[in-house]
Amino acid sequence: MDDVLRQGVEIRLTVNGRKHREVVEPRLLLADFLRQRLGLTGTHLGCEQGVCGSCTVVVDGETMRSCLLFAAQMDGSGVETIEGLADDPDRLHPVQQAFWDHHGLQCGFCTPGMVLTAKALLEENPEPSGAEIREALAGNICRCTGYVFIVDSVKAAAETMASNAPRGESP
Repeated sequence: MDDVLRQGVEIRLTVNGRKHREVVEPRLLLADFLRQRLGLTGTHLGCEQGVCGSCTVVVDGETMRSCLLFAAQMDGSGVETIEGLADDPDRLHPVQQAFWDHHGLQCGFCTPGMVLTAKALLEENPEPSGAEIREALAGNICRCTGYVFIVDSVKAAAETMASNAPRGESP
């Protein structure tokens, strides 16, 4: 066991569409791997207990708290962070744009987790009610906005994504 701790564990994963092969210490958290090894600092660390949601990322299509996962667990997985959300670096994803347009952010600390959670909600439920949006975002803590503008932002993103979806398809 001591040899594994000293040598590390080799992992292969895809982050924001880019393949990575890394040797990591078994106890290295995914959040720290993303921030320190890959320079993806949009994943924020707040409570480091999985409560606040600021470290939320998408792993194989599911939102997860990166402060509760070890990087070594990600072997073979696909991870999406806030940096990988927009297809074009000069254009925001509709959820990001809605947060900008409808003042869904203030200090910005919770924003990456909120945006990724909202995107996941809209992929599963393209026309959520206000109550469904609030329930989906309940695991993400914001200390600045009071959530009103965040809910408005998600509603606006839903409308934009619905209007941009090809006919007969949901976003």
